[in-house]
Formats: sequence, structure tokens, C-alpha cells
Amino acid sequence: MASKKKTKKKSAKKSTKSTKRSKKKSAKKPARKSGATVTLGGNPVAVSGKLPAVGKSLPKFSLTTSTLQEVGNKDLAGKRVIFNIFPSIDTPTCATSTRRFNEIAATLQNTDVYCVSADLPFAQGRFCGSEGLSNVKTASSFRSGFGAAFGVNLASGVLKGVLARAIVVADENGKVLHTELVGEIANEPNYDAAINSLR
Repeated sequence: MASKKKTKKKSAKKSTKSTKRSKKKSAKKPARKSGATVTLGGNPVAVSGKLPAVGKSLPKFSLTTSTLQEVGNKDLAGKRVIFNIFPSIDTPTCATSTRRFNEIAATLQNTDVYCVSADLPFAQGRFCGSEGLSNVKTASSFRSGFGAAFGVNLASGVLKGVLARAIVVADENGKVLHTELVGEIANEPNYDAAINSLR
């Protein structure tokens, strides 16, 4: 009888220890990175990650220009840059923001303004050509991980798979000066905040 009691005590101690261990393991597990949420017509839409942090360097990226050439971090060295990021050039707000940034780009020195979407470069070029927009540059994320690197992939909703509406501004050293994730996709970004970050 005594040996049976000892065995029971030992097994009880083991189960208590294993429970404590499992609790410690679960406590040590890092929380999963959660993205932001924006809306489209008031309906919640998940965004894949987080925008680059202000004060940090731009993440490594690659985009495809209108001439089907790749552009990345090294190509922006020594220049300030505004990324006007949006879902598609074929939507009214995206078209409006491209026109507005074309006006803004004409007033800025040593600054490239890239209008970035998942559209094919041909569609972007067609729009800018028909509108006579020559101060902005177009760049497509269609064959790169830009959306993941900048944390702007739409992860749910009818526009899932394209980019959220966002602004990222960096100085000539590639340091992030300003970011904005537009809360309602149908709204325009804050142009003044983007410009003021360069002053």
C-alpha cells in the first residue's frame, strides 16, 4: 500500500511539473505579428503587416518600371522619395492621387515620386500618357514582394491581393520620414503631411 501511495505522489508531481512547463512554453511564445485594419466603403479590410517605421531605413524592395526595368533601394540613393501606394490606377481615387502628386512633384527638388500599385506597368503607363503626367514615376509590384516588405498587402475583402492606400516618404539616405496608412481606401491621402515631412 505504501509503495502505491508513493507512486501516486510521484505521478502527481510529474503532472504538476509538466503543466508548469507547458504554461512556461506557451508564455514564451512570441505574439504573432498582426497587421492593421482599414475599411472599404465602411467594411473592414485586413492589411498584411505594418508600414516601415519612421526613423528606420526603407526595407529592401524591388519594383518594375514602365520600361519593365527593375528599380530598388540602390537606384534611389541620394534622392528623396515619396511612395504613393494604392490598389489600382483604374479607380477614381487612385487616379486623383496620381494627378495631385504629379503637381506636387513639379515643386519638389531632388525628389522622386513613385506611384505604386499591382497594376501591370502597361496600364500605369497608359494612364499617365493619356493624362500627360510626366512628373511622377510609375512602378508595379506585380512581380515582387514589395507589398509584404512595406506591410501593405490587402489580406481580405474584394480587393484582396492588391495594395492598400498608403504613403511612405524617405530622405536621400533612405531613412523613413513619414508614413500614412489611409483608414478608408476610398479616401485620398494627406498630401500636406507628406510634403511637410520633407521640409
